[in-house]
Amino acid sequence: MACDLWLVPLVDVLCQSPDNPFAEEIATYDKALSEAGLPTVPVFSYMPGLTGDVAPVAGFDYDALHFLRRVYLLQICGLPVTPVDELGGDYEQLLEMFEPTAQQSHLVWHYDHAGAYVPLDFAVPLATDELMAGGGPLGSAQGLLRELEYVAPAIGIDPANPPAPPAPPARPTTLEEPAGPIPYDESPFARERHVWLGLHAAATRSLGQGSMIIFS
Repeated sequence: MACDLWLVPLVDVLCQSPDNPFAEEIATYDKALSEAGLPTVPVFSYMPGLTGDVAPVAGFDYDALHFLRRVYLLQICGLPVTPVDELGGDYEQLLEMFEPTAQQSHLVWHYDHAGAYVPLDFAVPLATDELMAGGGPLGSAQGLLRELEYVAPAIGIDPANPPAPPAPPARPTTLEEPAGPIPYDESPFARERHVWLGLHAAATRSLGQGSMIIFS
């Protein structure tokens, strides 16, 4: 199944508009952040070149996203990192055995089809009842970037000099359709690397532009 990542610029022309389609979600995020003693979702003043346009930044396969999450769990738990051809019971066992670790990860503890990462730095994902009933845990773009840099060497990526990210989807994809083909990569972690590059592009642009990352 296909998964798209979108950037939502947290710019005042969008966030303060009465027609803001993300108003309810941002209000929920603000509440969860405030209850955790954190600042609310930042809203930035308009700058030339930055608009309120929402745009895709990356696309990949849902299974491949779980492949990368599996690598992260293996590495952080001190287990051998090995490639796989398909998701199996070992990933579910990892999630069960190391659930507290998974729940502290911005990369792992996140719904695939909803939810967001915001450009605020906090240690672990937020998971209030209201968040979990809606889009799922709220992640930090800074936290996601740290975890991507941590897991990169395990899949053969230099986090200080990563390959160029793949092009974003040419059009929005639906949940039911297959993900597009990935560029050729002879690595046994080709699918994990493809997802890593998409997430890394989203996280770095989120911080550079002041944008929220959403799954669709």
